[in-house]
Amino acid sequence: MSDPAKPGRTVLIGAGRMGAALASGWLRKRGAVDPENLLIVDPGRNEHCKELVAKFGLKRVPELGPRMAKDVSTVVLAVKPQQFDELGPHLGEILPQDAAVISVIAGISIRRLKSALGDRPIVRAMPNTPAAIGKGITVAVASDAPAAVKRHAEKLLKVGGPVEWISDERHMGAVTALSGSGPAYVFFMVEAMAGAGFAEGLPRELAERLARETVIGAAALLAESSQSPAELRRAVTSPGGTTQAALDVLMTGLPDLMRNAVAAAERQSRRLGGDNGR
Repeated sequence: MSDPAKPGRTVLIGAGRMGAALASGWLRKRGAVDPENLLIVDPGRNEHCKELVAKFGLKRVPELGPRMAKDVSTVVLAVKPQQFDELGPHLGEILPQDAAVISVIAGISIRRLKSALGDRPIVRAMPNTPAAIGKGITVAVASDAPAAVKRHAEKLLKVGGPVEWISDERHMGAVTALSGSGPAYVFFMVEAMAGAGFAEGLPRELAERLARETVIGAAALLAESSQSPAELRRAVTSPGGTTQAALDVLMTGLPDLMRNAVAAAERQSRRLGGDNGR
């Protein structure tokens, strides 16, 4: 098997928000991927793809053909789950047998990837959208992929933030539900906080700014502190104070709501995969 870390063509299939974020990170980090060796496979209709190609002068094609696939060493799959059934068998026919595959497709298990792509080295990963600014986190699983493939995959994935490896793929549904979908939960919480401030009489623009900056500041404090979230919460909660009054309300419902939300996302992840992620 060839070493995927050696120079060779890297192909990104799907240049939407996540795919474009990863590619931008590779090209910002010297040595991650040579622009001359990166091929974007995407119809090119979305703005993320257009900006990426224009900014870095990349080659883009609407689909990968057999001749272009001959010198591919690494393929990164960043398409929607619904597109994989048609794409997978095509790639299985044209990719070199030793080409490494890194999939960031939500819900598609390694077993299903191998069924379509054949016995190629495969890494399945789940980044989240803050990877676009290098502040995300990615969880990856590789089953029987060689160590060299795992090292190369980590090099490509860590441009978006830390990479955590798991050994049991069955946990990927929960990972998708927690960190993959998690940024949306935070954004929605900011919306809800701003709406609550507006309901109490604040001008809407001020309420939105206060909610936004409060969450940004709290996240920065969490990042800089060695204390746990629970310890930080207790440190700003005075017994009988205003924060305690609010938390008394949140604690009666928020933990159950969050558990139900994450469980629903995990179930949907398995449904998208079509084989329960096993």
